[in-house]
Amino acid sequence: MVGIGTVINVITVLVGGTLGILLGARLPKRMRETIMHGLGLLTLVIGIHLSFETDNILIVLASLLLGGVVGELLHIEGGLNQLGRWLERQASGNSHLVDEHPAVVDDGVSRFSQAFLTASLVFCVGPMTVLGSIQDGLSGDYTLLAVKATLDGFAALAFSSTLGPGVLFAALTVLVYQGALTLGAGWASAMLTDPMIAEMTAAGGVLMLALGMGLLQLKHMRVANLLPAIVVAPAIVAVVAWF
Repeated sequence: MVGIGTVINVITVLVGGTLGILLGARLPKRMRETIMHGLGLLTLVIGIHLSFETDNILIVLASLLLGGVVGELLHIEGGLNQLGRWLERQASGNSHLVDEHPAVVDDGVSRFSQAFLTASLVFCVGPMTVLGSIQDGLSGDYTLLAVKATLDGFAALAFSSTLGPGVLFAALTVLVYQGALTLGAGWASAMLTDPMIAEMTAAGGVLMLALGMGLLQLKHMRVANLLPAIVVAPAIVAVVAWF
């Protein structure tokens, strides 16, 4: 079982995201733009805060470089954008979702891709996710995840009101990521040391900075192609510690 805490978290994301979509459809365009700018600024702040978790900025740099190479070779961004456009077409029968949340926002980036990536990183990057999932798996204490779930529910409401239904699919990321950590809590607690979690969090924080710049329409970056950096960062810490 993935853990009660993760189930609660998935439910709060789905409920908050659904309420946000219903609310967003009623908001004037100018208000949605202002909310988008606020979310972009908040994403930047969260990214800056998380990026300071690093104890060695060179590890973050190496993880971004290596992760970026892997992501470009795998064409993660392109695949995610294609998935997003397909999902937008499937939802075309629901006119208020399509009209209020256009499929493509900038440089060929799908609205789904932007919403899914932003929400997934906000919900899953950070020590609370890792420690809460391990705690739930080892002792059944889901208190930390319950607190996180409440915060994620409100975040889902805010993001989905402007970014659209792609936020709802971030619940799948929460289910898979947190569920895997909970199921493998014994292994995770033994393998993921505090330095690994710190560098993984810092790498995620840098990606959130890139997402924030995208939300503010300052610069589009292929953030999805940098996602492997989150996996590469703890691997580099392990290699450095081994030597």
